[in-house]
Amino acid sequence: MSVVRTETVRQIAAILAVATSLTALASPSFAFTAEAQRQCTGDAFRLCSSEIPDIGRITACMVKNRSSLSSGCRTELDKGLSAKTRRVAAQ
Repeated sequence: MSVVRTETVRQIAAILAVATSLTALASPSFAFTAEAQRQCTGDAFRLCSSEIPDIGRITACMVKNRSSLSSGCRTELDKGLSAKTRRVAAQ
């Protein structure tokens, strides 16, 4: 396989890993949406690429780097965390 093709395959795999990770955050423990995925994919690559594909580590990294997130991603992250807090308080 050529170097260019190998790099392209790696990039596609990384994009799919981030998309899967952010989609998986739509589980009952986190209420992230397709909008959160759209808003946060770039931030995940920029700030947390070393954590890909571990969903838990990506999430922790995004929370830890909240102040460095884009405004759209920060808004979506806050919505997800707020929804989780409300669910925990209701239990």
